[in-house]
Amino acid sequence: MNTQPSYQNQTAWREIQAHLPPRYQLTENDLPTEEIWNWQGHQIHLDRYLRPESPVRVILFHGVGTNGRQMSTILGHPLAQSGIETVAIDMPTYGVTRVAPGKVVTYGDWVQAGTDFVAAELARDPRPIYLYGLSAGGMLTYHVASRSKRVAGIIGMTFLDQRIPMVARETAYAPIVARMSGPAMLAGRAPGLRGLKVPMKLVSKMRTLVNDKAALRACLKDRTSAGNLVSLAFLQSYLQPDFDIEPEDFDICPVLLTQPAEDHWTPLSLSEPFLDRITKVPVKTVMLEKAGHYPIEEPGLTQMHDAILDFVLAGRAS
Repeated sequence: MNTQPSYQNQTAWREIQAHLPPRYQLTENDLPTEEIWNWQGHQIHLDRYLRPESPVRVILFHGVGTNGRQMSTILGHPLAQSGIETVAIDMPTYGVTRVAPGKVVTYGDWVQAGTDFVAAELARDPRPIYLYGLSAGGMLTYHVASRSKRVAGIIGMTFLDQRIPMVARETAYAPIVARMSGPAMLAGRAPGLRGLKVPMKLVSKMRTLVNDKAALRACLKDRTSAGNLVSLAFLQSYLQPDFDIEPEDFDICPVLLTQPAEDHWTPLSLSEPFLDRITKVPVKTVMLEKAGHYPIEEPGLTQMHDAILDFVLAGRAS
């Protein structure tokens, strides 16, 4: 029987959330509604918290070491408890989304999927949409906003411009891996090699995803998040993405960076070179105390929730 993708029988996310503060751990009474969005042959999984009374909606993007359910635990459900409608999306090859048969997924597919999803959401409901992205999802919010031109604001846990050598070097597994990126990029474009898959934890600093060692072990063994395999084509397109709008010309919406203060993978210094170039819209940074790259610590989690709540409700109090 061909059942729809679901987290119902997946244990990995439950093992990971066990390392969160108790009030961030989902129970059977507060699970999100699971939906499937069919896009270009992919069965894309959604975690949704419907809040018809919410004046805005927030779409949550994961990065290359997490998935949509992990976004629901740290942010989707907490925002919903504050009355904000949220939906977390599993991008193709991550989470429980089912990839179209024979499809080699690229980062460009993620950008287009995010853009099309924004359009689909606005077609059914005109309430303003904000985008949140954790890790690589931060820059994904920028790319989607640039292409869509229909979002009200973007929030990133980091904004990494991999075209900057320092950023590419500091986010890679080790300096030698960064130096090997040239040949890897060529392989990612080669018809016979682009579909080859490598563990993301061997090309990036996935070992710094979570500061708690037991939580990190739980994440790394999850093949739908930190333990995932990605194709050379995905790596090539992620490290060499197309920009619809350069930061100097970005005038779509305000930007919020929620930067974990104890992030040992992507510290503030890696986002500043990109954000400093955005001058046509407001850009704000909020530091999350004691929080790691995938934030599971207080008071950082509460600070992130409060900063995002203020950001999406700004100007709508009346």
